[in-house]
Amino acid sequence: MASASPLLEMTAITKRFGGVRALDEVDFAIDPGEVVALVGENGAGKSTLIKVITGIHPPEGGSIRYRGKPVEVRSRRESQQLGIEVLYQELSLVGVMNAYQNVFLGKELTKRYLGFIELLDNERMRLEAERILLEQLGMDFRGRWEPIFLMSGGQQQAIALARAIYAEASLVILDEPMASLGVEEVERTIAIIQRLRESRVAVIVISHNLEHIFAVADRLVVLRRGRKVGDVPKDRITPEEAIALMVGRLEEKIVTPGTVPAPPREEPRRGDRRSESR
Repeated sequence: MASASPLLEMTAITKRFGGVRALDEVDFAIDPGEVVALVGENGAGKSTLIKVITGIHPPEGGSIRYRGKPVEVRSRRESQQLGIEVLYQELSLVGVMNAYQNVFLGKELTKRYLGFIELLDNERMRLEAERILLEQLGMDFRGRWEPIFLMSGGQQQAIALARAIYAEASLVILDEPMASLGVEEVERTIAIIQRLRESRVAVIVISHNLEHIFAVADRLVVLRRGRKVGDVPKDRITPEEAIALMVGRLEEKIVTPGTVPAPPREEPRRGDRRSESR
């Protein structure tokens, strides 16, 4: 999905831990409304790259641009202020609270009573949370008051995404979003990611399940030992090639915009009635 400029553009990002180079001049970019799968074996650098994006690990080299402007992301708070949200496999939700309480956790809406007493506006939060879950994610939570520890993993994930949407996230990072989910909930999660794409939210998906990745991603970025060895649209790579890149059985496969030749145009044959002007 091409755009005038990437939402996030990282150039020559380098990060070391002692004598280990976790990231070796990695380039990474993502457009608004694009779903990019970040894949690689354990220790390939995926988590380190995500922690650089979210401000947990400052890079030692390279540059980052967000919405076309140079930025230095030094903390998780700074990345959130930019509009970057991350959902780890262990969702940061409060199990004894219900859906709307978790959506507005830390950002509760209030109302004034008698002009000077501030109270939680539970009804407004409930209605707004239900609206986001239904309109943005296709999940009907109307009338759901039970604590979320009674809900399925997919439902809890939708609540965490609703919280990111309420925070007006422009980039959502999903770490193993479909791990430990049943078939039906995997399909529902894929549908939610597609809805985020339609809303022009950029999504980075980290997963070891290539079947899930090929079902949802527009592009694959492959890391191996801290280096980017693959960056290619999903329709120009096979799962077998992705695995070969991850384990080092295939050389780099990087396709940058504008370098893919268009298919040759078929010239009409002389005498072909379809080529005659009407």
